Amino acid sequence: MEGCDGDGRAVLSRMKKTTVTAAAVDVCSSIPSGEGGWAHEGNAFEAAAEASTAEGVGHPRLHYHFGGPGSAVRCNRVRCASSGDATLVDKAESCRDLGGFAGVTFYGEPLETEQIVAYTLYRWATGESYDNSTSSFGMGRASGVRAVCNVTTAMLRVYGDKISWPTGVRKHVVLRAFLDKGFPICHGAVDCTHIYVDKPANAPSENYFDCKHRFSVIVQVVVDLDQRVLDAFVGYPGNCHDIRVIQLSSLSGRVEEGMLFRGPPVTLPGGVRTNGYILGDNGYPPSEWVVVLYRGINQHPDEERFDTKQKVARLVVERAFGRLKGMWRLFLRTHKTNLDTLPQQFTVVCILHNILLDTGIEFDENLLWEVDENGVRRRLDLGIHHPPQPVTMLTSTHAAHTLHNALAERMKHM
Repeated sequence: MEGCDGDGRAVLSRMKKTTVTAAAVDVCSSIPSGEGGWAHEGNAFEAAAEASTAEGVGHPRLHYHFGGPGSAVRCNRVRCASSGDATLVDKAESCRDLGGFAGVTFYGEPLETEQIVAYTLYRWATGESYDNSTSSFGMGRASGVRAVCNVTTAMLRVYGDKISWPTGVRKHVVLRAFLDKGFPICHGAVDCTHIYVDKPANAPSENYFDCKHRFSVIVQVVVDLDQRVLDAFVGYPGNCHDIRVIQLSSLSGRVEEGMLFRGPPVTLPGGVRTNGYILGDNGYPPSEWVVVLYRGINQHPDEERFDTKQKVARLVVERAFGRLKGMWRLFLRTHKTNLDTLPQQFTVVCILHNILLDTGIEFDENLLWEVDENGVRRRLDLGIHHPPQPVTMLTSTHAAHTLHNALAERMKHM
């Protein structure tokens, strides 16, 4: 069969391998450095190679340039262009000089660094099993597992600040966008998605059996209206309720400590003052910092107006999940995984999601649809579980109810 080896497994052509490698180089190298323009150098390839040196594998030639707040490592810009672009090719060549990742070898020979990064992105993007995907990149299964682990560690260390609560100019942009939707001083929208996994072997499987009768791990994210991930909390078993997840996340603690909403308060109708909040569905209890729907039947027109605007604004979370899982399809379908490394891998995918948004990469919504065995076109399951018994406004505190009503009153005059 064309495109397969003797065992029927898919084999990438040389052109396709070049394309995947070019994408890896571009994604991991085209990251701007704050106000300093493109002045800083160094990248994820170098960081991972440095990790290899620490484990006693070779001595790659590294040249770091530190600067700016926290001396964060940044990279020089690599222009996204065709595979024949000299800038891209030169960058790929320079990656080869850095040596292999620790333990990522083929018959004892260290694999090229960009090949390892390319394989990791290919694994996340296609969702192919290790057994099928590693042969396309000239490595064994064990090396594939090690490659994903090393690239994950390097990306978290170098690009961890790509997921952060907005500050400065970025905060102003986020707040302005929500203000235009009718929600002054709103910082984001929160929701959960489930990553479907095979039945866990080394954990109590009943804890991961969710309300859709599938095994899963929960991801909670906060996004802005540009779909950027501002906060990600990954790893709790699928049978946890959204309320429990948000209580266990760092968001609740940061709110209690006054560290999440730090700007000057805004005064709403009735003299209600707030420093900030996020939007959520009715799986969350109404609070002073999570604004949910009124819901109910025979709603007052003010409540209907509020719920409509809240739903429209909050749809950005579903679009973000669609883009995330549509591009990185390993996390779209059920797969066998290591529960200890899954949270870190999905966090890196959220980092890549933000990087691709920054570079203006478009997403084809058609990737979220499939044709079933009956020829019916249907939307893929994004793992968003709507609460079977929504939390009502009757459970809200006085402060939460007051904020809710003040926001609804303000909308009457828009």
